[in-house]
Amino acid sequence: MKPLSRKTLFYYGLADMPIQMAGIPVAAFIPNYYGQDLGLSLAAVGTIWLLTRLFDAVSDPLVGWLSDRTNTRWGRRRPWMVAAVPVMMLSVYKLFMPVAPVTEMYLLGWLVALWVGWTMLFIPYYAWAAELSPDYNERTRITGWRAWIGMAANVVSKVVPVIAIFWFGYGGTEETLFLIGVMTLILLPVTVGLTVFNVPESRDYRPTQIPLVRGLKLMWKNAPFKRLVLAFFVNQLGSAISTALVVFYIRNVLQEEQSSILMLLVYYGCNLAGIPFWIWFSSKVGKHRAWCLGLSIFSCFQLCYLALGAGDFYYMLPITACTGFLGGSFWVIPNSMKADVIDVDRLETGEDRAAWYFAVWSFTTKLALSVGPWLALTLLAVVGFEAGSGAQSSEEGLLGLKLLFVLGPTTGFVLAAMIAWNHPLDEKAHAELREKIAAARNS
Repeated sequence: MKPLSRKTLFYYGLADMPIQMAGIPVAAFIPNYYGQDLGLSLAAVGTIWLLTRLFDAVSDPLVGWLSDRTNTRWGRRRPWMVAAVPVMMLSVYKLFMPVAPVTEMYLLGWLVALWVGWTMLFIPYYAWAAELSPDYNERTRITGWRAWIGMAANVVSKVVPVIAIFWFGYGGTEETLFLIGVMTLILLPVTVGLTVFNVPESRDYRPTQIPLVRGLKLMWKNAPFKRLVLAFFVNQLGSAISTALVVFYIRNVLQEEQSSILMLLVYYGCNLAGIPFWIWFSSKVGKHRAWCLGLSIFSCFQLCYLALGAGDFYYMLPITACTGFLGGSFWVIPNSMKADVIDVDRLETGEDRAAWYFAVWSFTTKLALSVGPWLALTLLAVVGFEAGSGAQSSEEGLLGLKLLFVLGPTTGFVLAAMIAWNHPLDEKAHAELREKIAAARNS
């Protein structure tokens, strides 16, 4: 099959820019800002993150099911993406630029709205990738382009606040959220618009006729998908714990108030540099083995943060650069593997139900992004760490923060690697699967 043109890959990847630009601040800065600067309790913030997932348990599979059944002259993925833009824009504005006083209900309401818009954009958009090519390695190329372009936007969103801090003296958590919020609001309509108008959506698909509940039962029988989702959830859970605690770690353990954004710039800049390597490396050793190696080596470097203390911020950056390069594997490989395991369902059902699978993937992602901060912030309160303006935490509280920041993600990554190591769908097995699908559809 002819590879996709670079022009198509470029335009497809553009819509990932606002997703990545807004996603990291939501996970890294919002919990810290609402808990340490706006006065909400850490327990309340963590609980709110968890409660939003109850709504996603309904919205994610529903949007996936509806997207697979949508049939318009513009396609079945693009209308959902366009409808998501105003919902996400309003939610980003309210969350990133709140006007005090802010209550727990304010945070809960706008987080729910954000995740609804996210679902409407994320599920059809990522399902679209699985339908652009059936080839094992071409799918890694598609997700690699998307991840690289999205990560480039993520890096730019960190460069601007760093310039604002070091050149203009404009910095801090509130100021960083404002700057990233403005950039996200500008990019959302522009990038999504360019994607939907320039990337052709295939009309060669078999829409699903399977009822929602029966479809979910069939999905549960897909063993490679279950293994992949479990490994990805544990991977994301470790990442979410790290992301939720990194600003606390920098501000309280390293005692650096304004430079959290610089650390994130180094990390995601090295993510960006690592993505081409992981695309190449996965084609040589197999996707799941490359992912497992990235997870395992990342865990070793994460342990180095235990040696740092007050005044060691710039010693943190070389460690961050190494973990960032290794973390590039997280952005490319699991998403490419996801497209492959959907082919198991294509063979079993004879239908194209990619959005159903991406709905479960989206829910898994958001569940990890909620359980991780809830777990991290709850344990942070348990170990005696004191948040809030002017609060002084004890030595025991600071030690607890350090241990949670280091050992939480390390444990998650090691477990994810153990789960994914014997993933059954390698390149050879996938080629045999595609041959069976082609034979079934031509018979």
